[in-house]
Amino acid sequence: MLQSRDRITSVNTPLPGPNSKALLERWSEAEAQTFGFQAPVAWQSAQGVIVHDVDGNVFIDWTSGVLVANVGHCHPRLVEAVREAAGKILNCYEYANEYRVAAAEALVQTTPEHLDRCFFLSTGSEATEQAIRLMKRYTGCFEIVGFHGAFHGRTPGAAGVGGMSMPKKGYGPPIAGAIHAPYPYCYRCAFKSTPEKCGLMCLEFLDEVVRANSCGSLAGVLAEPYLGTAGFIFPPDGWLTELERWARAHGIMFSLDEVQSSYGRTGKMWAMEWENVTPDIVCLGKGIGSGVPTSAVLMKSSVVGALGPGEMSSTAGGNPLSSAAVIAVLEVMKSERLPDNARKIGNMMKECLTWIAEQSRCVGDVRGKGLVMGLEIVADKNTKEPTPELAKEIIVRCANNGLLVGRVGIFGNVIRVGPPLVINEEEAEESLDIMEGVLLSL
Repeated sequence: MLQSRDRITSVNTPLPGPNSKALLERWSEAEAQTFGFQAPVAWQSAQGVIVHDVDGNVFIDWTSGVLVANVGHCHPRLVEAVREAAGKILNCYEYANEYRVAAAEALVQTTPEHLDRCFFLSTGSEATEQAIRLMKRYTGCFEIVGFHGAFHGRTPGAAGVGGMSMPKKGYGPPIAGAIHAPYPYCYRCAFKSTPEKCGLMCLEFLDEVVRANSCGSLAGVLAEPYLGTAGFIFPPDGWLTELERWARAHGIMFSLDEVQSSYGRTGKMWAMEWENVTPDIVCLGKGIGSGVPTSAVLMKSSVVGALGPGEMSSTAGGNPLSSAAVIAVLEVMKSERLPDNARKIGNMMKECLTWIAEQSRCVGDVRGKGLVMGLEIVADKNTKEPTPELAKEIIVRCANNGLLVGRVGIFGNVIRVGPPLVINEEEAEESLDIMEGVLLSL
């Protein structure tokens, strides 16, 4: 436990404080409340990894606004870039302007060489929808292979290719041509195997899934480098490489959804760099604007050639304000070497969290890479029974001690560890100290 220095965090009263409570009540009376469970905190301001609420409490943030604020909350260079752009042009739709052109140039210069074109949109769901459309348009086929546990968004196409029931339940049949296969969730293996014996059994089973479900119109495969919403589930090393090989062998397009995993989150600028795969299409979002709504699709120039005029557009995509944010974020990522920091601090945090898990009765698994990790909360380490209610209690206890965390997972039982990439050792140590105190007190 920290004893030698003053704490960064400060929580003066049990949450919610009176001002937060009043604001949360006003909110519930005006806007539909369909959000997931979170700590009862109303934010007032945020800088870097530090959040202040409306009651004067101070927290360290492990959420990054759901893996959005990769360069930290309100980074000065990002704020200044957005402020300057807002005073010049807010939207000019698809007319050329210096901000959009410079943003496109900066983005394609940062990506792996084979991805030489981009197109700006507004949200991650838009990006994945466009990736699905591109695969269909380029191949003339309509079947897309997706994976159990994948989350690509809540719009019809994205939800249909995704493999979670949450965005689909109660809405009728998903889009035609979505074929779903198991994703390697080694802690809860669908084949009751172990990594030592598995030999990438999920990929071997993929052929059987396609044989049983395809009508001969395969267009492509869309995969996350790790499953985000399903619980930060990372596949074994080599899985992405073999998946690309499988796609190439079947003559179909290979696309990655890097809405969560890009922009340094895993310790490299792009998660695809860990295995040097060469996808035809990559979806970007969240960290690309670090709080300013924007997204993009990266692609090979040959893919763009399949489109006619007006086939891909977005009312607010590539607007000058968002484009200015894209440029500023890329500059900050490079100048402050944030992927390197994510790898360094992430390794330290994972080592500490693994130790805490060994002492804890309720942490069944610690997994992740860089500054994206999941703590799977279970009732019993032997049975691995998921316990989402205990995950909720951990969220509240952490907040009352100055740490903001969220939860994800197929069962809602995975604590999300995803601080802004600017987190330093002192901030990491104090936040780990809080998490240790909460987990070992249960």
